[in-house]
Amino acid sequence: MPGSKFMFSTGIENSYPTILLPDGTTKRVDEMEKAGHYKNWETDFHLVKELGIEFLRYGTPYYSNHQAPGKYDWSFTDETFNRLKELQINPIVDLCHFGVPDWLGNFQNPDFPFYFAEYAKAFAQRFPYLQLYTPINEIFIAAMFSAQYGWWNERLQSDEAFVTALKHLCKANVMAMHAILQVQPEATFIQSESSEYFHAIDPLALPLARFLNQKRFLSLDLTYGFPLNVTMYEYLLKNGMTAEEYKWFTDNQVKGSCIMGNDYYVTNEHIVHPDGHTQAAGEIFGYYVITSQYYRRYKLPIMHTETNIKMPASTEWLLKQWANVHRLKHDGIPVVGFTWYSLTHQVDWDSALRNDLGNINKLGLYDLERKITPVGKAYKKLIEQWKDIITEESYGLVFQNW
Repeated sequence: MPGSKFMFSTGIENSYPTILLPDGTTKRVDEMEKAGHYKNWETDFHLVKELGIEFLRYGTPYYSNHQAPGKYDWSFTDETFNRLKELQINPIVDLCHFGVPDWLGNFQNPDFPFYFAEYAKAFAQRFPYLQLYTPINEIFIAAMFSAQYGWWNERLQSDEAFVTALKHLCKANVMAMHAILQVQPEATFIQSESSEYFHAIDPLALPLARFLNQKRFLSLDLTYGFPLNVTMYEYLLKNGMTAEEYKWFTDNQVKGSCIMGNDYYVTNEHIVHPDGHTQAAGEIFGYYVITSQYYRRYKLPIMHTETNIKMPASTEWLLKQWANVHRLKHDGIPVVGFTWYSLTHQVDWDSALRNDLGNINKLGLYDLERKITPVGKAYKKLIEQWKDIITEESYGLVFQNW
């Protein structure tokens, strides 16, 4: 029966970019494999239930599901999503997480949006009861790491490559939303996007910091059809976007069906130097201040869709993030959910997945032996204490429970 809930959530980390190995070969990095989810998926779902969590950011790998145009392998997806339904866990369906199938190449491919929309529609037709989707995870990060920093996938390092990846990712995101709405008109889309801020170290760095603080919004500006200022519009046109391509986003936005997911980590704030390089700033403004900036821009409901920090600081960080979320809600900003990401420890994220070394990143609610961690116990307690109170303060979003 229908009801409104505050969405306490976690996620199964499922990144799968391709990286360059020291010997010159490329490799697909699959975090589900590294963290043992393929072997332990049923256990992992029961751990979600054990914590009292009803919403799970989850998606099976796009790169192996979509095998060719119009051809899909749903075997693992059928098993897992049918089990989630039986357990009454509401998936926030993650359709693309930092990579594409080999046959599509990478995010420079102009055909990617069309084939991805085909995949999104096929997925929705197979599971027509699902309502919550993140079509493409962290578009800004996917474009930056693949086409500006040269770390993943196409491994390019230019503004032109970044803009190309960005426009293709954003178009794929919007086309997928339209495709899903054709099948499930009640679908809600939760954009999980990294919330960034750039601090100038001195007055000489101010112009670049101002530019980067406009650039950080581009993925959501295009997705939501938000009017660009002259600086950003000229930047896009200078680096390969046409006026017609930009107008397409204005004409096709589906903002009314969206929740703005903001991801925040201690690495999301940056110090900008006059020579152009940046470095991690640590937490200066924090989630409250930066998310308020995003909310003022887009005026959409908010969900804190990712956060973590490695042990032993995890429990303190959880309580700090929750305090920020609750204060935003108390101050009248419609915050509808909170996520500790991810359910288990991760592997090799200390190098942004660039080094295939098997380093365990101890930041999960459970370790890789599936034993609960201190932050897992703290999150379970937090949910128990707040779930009824925070639901009473909810904003009327209604989701279907099975």
